[in-house]
Amino acid sequence: MKIPTPRRRKRNATYLEGQLLLAMPQMTDRRFARSVIYLCAHSDEGAMGLIINQRATHLGFMDLLKRLDIELDATDDGVPGDLITMPVHVGGPVETGRGFVLHSNDYAADDSTVLDDGVCLTATLDILKAIASGKGPQHAIMALGYSGWSPGQLESEIQANGWLHCAADTDLIFDPDLDAKYTRALAKLGVDPSHLVADAGHA
Repeated sequence: MKIPTPRRRKRNATYLEGQLLLAMPQMTDRRFARSVIYLCAHSDEGAMGLIINQRATHLGFMDLLKRLDIELDATDDGVPGDLITMPVHVGGPVETGRGFVLHSNDYAADDSTVLDDGVCLTATLDILKAIASGKGPQHAIMALGYSGWSPGQLESEIQANGWLHCAADTDLIFDPDLDAKYTRALAKLGVDPSHLVADAGHA
């Protein structure tokens, strides 16, 4: 599947790039149950996003660095605790061996893409090396895989009441409490999950 190209542009009311996509509570696809997805790209080419509230259970950030032979820049006090506990997220079921970092805009490389005010996307090893050396962004979500939709697919699923969407904000995107993100995102819409009844969509 071709990944739609994320690009900074004027907001188009037809597309949801830079917004959050929320799975309806009745979502039958377990991969997307209670998922909150940041849409990095959405156009007539399709859509691409990263799930921001699912932790990989088999792999942590430290494990990932070891697999990639990236050395940590440890201090005299040892490895910083935030790196030891930093999770790796499940970005989606597509190309699960491919890594993406959604991060705050205080770090930018030549290959970083500015998605929205305060949010960038980088998909190279350089940012992992920067994080390991203490020179990375203040906020970052490391994700393996992504969620993708072919042209018109996401629009159809939204019309079938498979998804809700709302404006994104950096506090919610980078909130370390992954379990709270779904409820927080619904609250932005004034929605109580128990009041939602719909047929689920698929991605």
